[in-house]
Amino acid sequence: MTHRDDLHNKVIDLRKKGYSYNYISGETGVSKSTLSGWLSTIAYKPNKETVDKIGKARAASGYAKSKQKIESINKAEKEAKNDIGQITKRDLFMLGIGLYIGEGTKTHDIIRVINSDPKIIKLAINWFENACGLKLENFRMRIHLYPDNDLNECLDFWANASGIPLTQFQKTQIDLRKDKKLSKRGKLPYGTAHLSIKSNGAKEFGVFLSRRINGWMKEVLK
Repeated sequence: MTHRDDLHNKVIDLRKKGYSYNYISGETGVSKSTLSGWLSTIAYKPNKETVDKIGKARAASGYAKSKQKIESINKAEKEAKNDIGQITKRDLFMLGIGLYIGEGTKTHDIIRVINSDPKIIKLAINWFENACGLKLENFRMRIHLYPDNDLNECLDFWANASGIPLTQFQKTQIDLRKDKKLSKRGKLPYGTAHLSIKSNGAKEFGVFLSRRINGWMKEVLK
């Protein structure tokens, strides 16, 4: 378990015990905007300490809003599941094209998807395997980090999340620009993954595949 996992679990535990965002932020150093994402589905009922500190009216209002938000999220997710239904191979194919339009490299005949969300990277791998016929050995990964990231922790995280062995990881790049150092601190705990393709001598997985993907995007964007 990583340090971030420990921190995430501590945050959830404090919320379940009835503490406010202000209190949790002060105890953990996690910003309230991040807490909002982490705790959006965690039931909240102010404890006595919180009520005494912020007052009964404010505590009751916070409890009601939290309950209403969770009910709305649960309802939306249930309806969304019904909307999606069973995902077909064709659905995945078109979804992957959309993903590549948004996150893929489109120049110099390079095939690459860049994202900080492991679920997006995993979806891209799934698409490359199922729509393009690629195998595990065709994937390469390069991680871009900031000075506050732990190198080994990040490499282990992306290897586990993607299923790509560390032997297929390229040299990690660390952004040392001073203007980026503070603005990105803590926002990308595992950096950004650059997933790329190596043909391994198979022409259909080299430049031709890049042009084929560009052709798919061209048809979709007509």
